[in-house]
Amino acid sequence: MRKRIIAAAASAVMLLLAVPASAAAPTPGAPGVGDPYYPTYGNGGYDVSHYDLRLKYQPTTDFLEGTATILATTTQALSRFNLDFALDVQEVRVNGRPATYAFTGEQELEVTPAAALAKGQPITVVVRYSGTPSKVKRYGFDAWLRTPDGGVAADEPEMAWWWFPSNDHPLDKATFDVSVLVPDGTQAISNGTLVSSSSKLGWTRFNWRENKPQATYLATLAVGHFDLSTATTTATGIPVINAYSKDLGDNDGAARASLERTGEIVDWLSTYFGPYPFATVGGYVPNVTTGYALENQTRVFYSPKQFAKGANTSVVVHELAHQWYGDSVSLEKWSDIWLNEGFATYAQWLWSEHEDEGTAQQLADYVYASHPADDAFWQIEPGDPGADDPFALPVYDRGALAIQQLRNTVGDQKFFEILKAWPTEHRYGNGTIAQFRALAERISGKQLGPLFQTWLYTKGKPALPGATAKLAAPQPRSWAQIQASNAEHPRPAKSAKPATQWPPAQGAQPAQPATQWPPAQPGIAPTR
Repeated sequence: MRKRIIAAAASAVMLLLAVPASAAAPTPGAPGVGDPYYPTYGNGGYDVSHYDLRLKYQPTTDFLEGTATILATTTQALSRFNLDFALDVQEVRVNGRPATYAFTGEQELEVTPAAALAKGQPITVVVRYSGTPSKVKRYGFDAWLRTPDGGVAADEPEMAWWWFPSNDHPLDKATFDVSVLVPDGTQAISNGTLVSSSSKLGWTRFNWRENKPQATYLATLAVGHFDLSTATTTATGIPVINAYSKDLGDNDGAARASLERTGEIVDWLSTYFGPYPFATVGGYVPNVTTGYALENQTRVFYSPKQFAKGANTSVVVHELAHQWYGDSVSLEKWSDIWLNEGFATYAQWLWSEHEDEGTAQQLADYVYASHPADDAFWQIEPGDPGADDPFALPVYDRGALAIQQLRNTVGDQKFFEILKAWPTEHRYGNGTIAQFRALAERISGKQLGPLFQTWLYTKGKPALPGATAKLAAPQPRSWAQIQASNAEHPRPAKSAKPATQWPPAQGAQPAQPATQWPPAQPGIAPTR
């Protein structure tokens, strides 16, 4: 018996020695995912699977109250972890027990649970909070959009901080339930499917659900007075949900004439990118003064200015293309933004072919000829545009030009196979430019390193074969409409976030976009 006890004790010692040090000594999760452009965005140590947001919003005061329930799994033994958030917090609980918390930096909410968390442990985090989003600034800017009848959450690359705590980076995607209580007569719009709505004592609750993984910046909320259009579907039966502010004025007709073609455009895009990846589709046009559109998952945000010159199906094509390139397949790091914007712009070029208003090659020729060799347009690398302005115009137009060169190099058959394979093989996940290149090489059987290096990662105007390299090219008929959604890319000070120093030194001035072509015109607004 004594020998057995000794042997058992020895075995126990060996087991203790075999336990990883991380399990014996939990450590804080990283206060960022280490993105090369925005290193403080996102957090380490856990992976979120679901957000449940229960909100109450008063449009007249812009006051938001919320309870966020976050379901996650730890990826390391944690003594503490961070959430990205900017409103006031009243209480935090982890696995039902009160946790201590403190704000650090610009948007870091540090949470210390009552007991350390083991690696691989499911956790439930509850955060009760409130605040006035339009009064909150971080890094010198605000992202919440105040409207005459409510507010809107729609911005990129950050938006969640202003209305819910999160692991705010596209690497950590999750499903969402968003339940919003608003005064009767007011509507609340969010992503996915409207599961239910009910009214009681002067308030109406709207319950929305997005059941596919979604990046936090693509989660949207719009509160105001809207006309909801829910009568149409795509040819495959996908519900189309559009919403229009009741105060769009002269832009109302053009906005409806554009968005009501959403189902048709989704069906058309599916022939290039494969089946639509989500349960619903649509968009909304609030009464805002902004000039951009944004590809919120299943529920695109459009500014009224997008339709100031009349109906614009091209901007709808751009944002819906993002549902495959950007939403279903999201970035692993923000420096790979070309995977989103280059392909959404190229979808506009394909739509131009479809509408017989100029082929993709004619548009490529026009872009190439419009920018002389000494134009700053050629000094931005679409594959790594820099943290100062990841949404610079060359990411869109030079980015689409690079895609046309890929098409010319591999031929139409292989090219369109590549277009469909990327969102199929990476569906609901993330990807990098390097992975896209590998896929293109596998399908085409060609070495594409020099092409990607020249068109995505080299400053200066690339040389083209003599017959293609024209000094001038006629403007395709579609160009005006494409530019009405994509010509200007002005960005506020938040665009100027150097990777090596953020926030900027006191008194530093925001960087300006390196180029803008063509010159700014009244009524022209950017798309993202």
